[in-house]
Amino acid sequence: MAQGTNRRDVLRRTGALAALGSAGLAGCIADENGNGNGGNGGNGGNGGNGDSDGDGNGNGNGDGNGSQQVSDETIRIGALQPVSGDLEYYGQISLMGFYSGIAYKYDVDPVTEMTTGTHTIDPDNGPTFEFIVEDTEFTPDIAQSVAESLVLDEEVDLLFGASSSDSARRISTNILDEAGVPYIAGPSADADITASSEYCHDLLFRASEHTGMDARAGGRYVAQQGDVSTVAIFAAEGAFGEGVANNYTEVLENEGVEVLEPRFVEPGYSEFEGLFDEALDQGADGVVGGFTFITLPEFLPTAMAYDEIQAFGGFAELVTTQITGQAVEATLGEDFTAEDIQESGLGPFTTRYHWNQYDNEINDAFIELHTEAYGLMPDLFSAGTFVGGSALVQAIDETGSVDSGDIADAMRGMTVTDTPKGEGAYTFQEHNNQAASAMTVAWPVPTSDDVSEYWDAAVMPGEPVETIPAEEVMIPAEDASCSLN
Repeated sequence: MAQGTNRRDVLRRTGALAALGSAGLAGCIADENGNGNGGNGGNGGNGGNGDSDGDGNGNGNGDGNGSQQVSDETIRIGALQPVSGDLEYYGQISLMGFYSGIAYKYDVDPVTEMTTGTHTIDPDNGPTFEFIVEDTEFTPDIAQSVAESLVLDEEVDLLFGASSSDSARRISTNILDEAGVPYIAGPSADADITASSEYCHDLLFRASEHTGMDARAGGRYVAQQGDVSTVAIFAAEGAFGEGVANNYTEVLENEGVEVLEPRFVEPGYSEFEGLFDEALDQGADGVVGGFTFITLPEFLPTAMAYDEIQAFGGFAELVTTQITGQAVEATLGEDFTAEDIQESGLGPFTTRYHWNQYDNEINDAFIELHTEAYGLMPDLFSAGTFVGGSALVQAIDETGSVDSGDIADAMRGMTVTDTPKGEGAYTFQEHNNQAASAMTVAWPVPTSDDVSEYWDAAVMPGEPVETIPAEEVMIPAEDASCSLN
């Protein structure tokens, strides 16, 4: 196995990483928590382990000859996520998905600690997975620093993570060339991470869905099935908000909907009445919001108060959806119905993944695994990071190697067998290493009693009103400047 000693020596000799502490800091845009990052991971709008066949024998997908051949070896994974601060849930749910994807493949228990430090999964029929978890605090300069340390000092074989899009951009542009290890990015959702030649990289792989997919699912559905004609876009400053605005603008305008000039606001912005009044004066009858829960508590009640304007966008994760539910209850009363929500102009929303959007044996097993291990339903980011872990095991199984280069070669163009959206439902596109997968559109509904133990919010996604196939939600290769072929 190619180990990090040579890589570390090269990096130190060239000084490539030593100079990165100050590189790329100019122009850093403040994120939703005010720490100098581009507010990613959340959405505007809304918003265990059994085996797949129920016989207790496991799924058996990770016990091929390849995994068995390296059962006495260790793969070291540097995991970078926010596991403290206001946005720690983003990092926690992303780690839960990644751990679950690996655990599912080997029919073992996932890591349950959501802390920094070293954690392991040690299956009998595969290598030891050693996770060195570092806290990024949702801040790009910290993410870059810990990524450098993981490669240089911890000699990891692979990087995983970054909930923040600006952090993922920084790792791609400043670390990967010198590091020479694969990077499974996620759940960072800016489409340009894999669509733009400025940020994509032949060692960067993303199974997690992105803002371009959000827009091509939800924006197209609302334009075609709804009656909006003019849309205002309000979004967070930074890469995530810019991605929301750019992708929804493109999709809506292509559908013949007028889009007003997007308005970007700082974290915690609270003067939305003025923006809504201005949008109304300009003829807006729809609005897209691109925010995390730092700003959403200010945005949502205002959006619901303007019943002349339909609010749509993406379903959010649990923490943000709790705020959505509070806003719905405050506006409609605690005994609100699904019909009340629709009449209020809230939705419909696209969802990258939620537990009730896909009906298949893999998803059933994932739900059971996740609820038993973590006491939570799989969430918005869960499928994308699960697939990242599942793809890693598939690469090891196919190649019989834990070498970084072999793993990267195997993942290029891979159709991932085991995914929560169904068997073979994610395929890494060869031109940019972004996994293509389907998306759904659903209305918010009151949370049902049977899931309330694991979904502590007043609203949840309803049944899908439409599932949009992967080929229709991906940015066409000819429209992306990234070309890795």
